[in-house]
Amino acid sequence: MTYVIGADCVDVLDRACIEECPVNCIYIGERMAYIQPVECVDCGACEPACPVEAIYFEDDMPAGQEVFATENARFFDEPLPGRDEPLGEPRGGIKAGVVGVDTPFVAEFQR
Repeated sequence: MTYVIGADCVDVLDRACIEECPVNCIYIGERMAYIQPVECVDCGACEPACPVEAIYFEDDMPAGQEVFATENARFFDEPLPGRDEPLGEPRGGIKAGVVGVDTPFVAEFQR
C-alpha cells in the first residue's frame, strides 16, 4: 500500500507535500502530483502538509476517486504521452524535475 494523490490536487500543485516528503517520492506532472509507490515508505508526512487535503492512504480513497490510485500507478508504469518509456522505479522526484505531462485521464479530468 502507499499514499495516493486525488482529484483535489488537479490544477492546484501547491507542492507543500514535496517539501515534507523525507524520501523524495512525489513527482510533478502538468496538472497534478503523483506519488511513486515503490519509493513511498508510507510515513504519511505528505498528508497533513497538503492544503487541499488531496492525499490519502490508498485504501482510504474517497468514493468516486478510486481511479486516482490506478492513474497514480499508470503515471510510473506506462509510457506517458510523448514519451517512449515509462518513468519506472525510483529516481527521486526532485531529481526528475517537473515531468510536465499527466496520464490521459488526468489530462482530460474535469471537476
